[in-house]
Parts: sequence; structure tokens; C-alpha cells
Amino acid sequence: QVQLVESGGGLVQAGGSLRLSCAASGRTFSSYAMGWFRQAPGKEREFVAGISPSGGVTYYADSVKGRFTISRDNAKNTVYLQMNSLKPGDTAVYYCAADYGSSWLSRRPDDVDYWGRGTQVTVSS
Repeated sequence: QVQLVESGGGLVQAGGSLRLSCAASGRTFSSYAMGWFRQAPGKEREFVAGISPSGGVTYYADSVKGRFTISRDNAKNTVYLQMNSLKPGDTAVYYCAADYGSSWLSRRPDDVDYWGRGTQVTVSS
């Protein structure tokens, strides 16, 4: 089992940047595929970005490709989401996600094994 704690959310103007962090408990962090989802009010939770256990493979939703970068530091049990050129449409609660023993983090929320509690990101116009 793993516990996930997000940080780094906040209020930023359009065009600005934020970096989210997700700290994971446990000694087997490098065995988890990790990623980020987001959920805006009245909308379903959607996939944002994923990263393989080694960090060698990353993948993104089309809506954030070229603006967001996911990375991980297995020595620190932490995954990051660098968000640049933020838009009001990026406003949502951002959730850290983990799948144990998988090479890929599913893009389907129902398939995710573990969730953090989320951190609010608000982008003003």
C-alpha cells in the first residue's frame, strides 16, 4: 500500500506556472507507475499525465501536451508536475495517482489503485 500527499497548488494568473509535488510513503515507490488526474467542478475526473516506474516514459493528455511536464525522483519518493502557460481551463483539483506493478498508469480513473486527496489549482483570467 502507498499513501500519496500532494502539494504546490494555488492561485495563479493565466500564462503563469506552478509545480505540483506528490510525496509517496513506502519503500517500493520505484515499482509504481505514477501520474496526475484532474477534476473540475461538474466534470468527470480526467487523465493529465503519466510516468513509468523508472521515469523513462512519459505521456500526456492532448490538452496539456507541450505545456506540462511530469517527472519523478525515486530517491525522494516524489513525482512532480510542472505546469507552464496555464489557462483558466486548467482550473481543477489535481490528484496524484499510482498503480503498483504496472508499466503504465491507466488513463481511466476506475483502473487506478491509489489516490491522493488532491490539491486545488485555480487559474485566473
